[in-house]
Amino acid sequence: MTDPAARAWKNLRILLQERGDRRREVTEALGMSFFRIKALRAIARQPMTLRDLADSLLTDRPYTSLVVEDLASRGLVERTANPADRRSKIVTVTEAGAETAAEAERILNQPPAALYDLPEADLAALDRIAAHLIMLTS
Repeated sequence: MTDPAARAWKNLRILLQERGDRRREVTEALGMSFFRIKALRAIARQPMTLRDLADSLLTDRPYTSLVVEDLASRGLVERTANPADRRSKIVTVTEAGAETAAEAERILNQPPAALYDLPEADLAALDRIAAHLIMLTS
């Protein structure tokens, strides 16, 4: 592989998805699918309607409703009437849900151990490059 961008992407993919897969770790720790964890983290950031949650998760409303129903049965979220539109529901996180979302964030934000072995200058360069890539893709 001679394309430097493809080589860099492949290495990042291996590092993040194969050797530092925090998604698997967080699903095992919390006992639910990553999609449910993603939904819970979104609701923990701000209460939202089922429609807004479905849009933010890029999924359909019936599936979002099932996911929210499961999260509610676990005591992690609550559905209440939307004061602006009584036909819709607002989903808010419970205290237990906020704690679970915080635990998910803690696990997901834990860097792969190999990063701690890098020299400070390499970490600074990696951080600068990653921030630049984020800016370019937003």
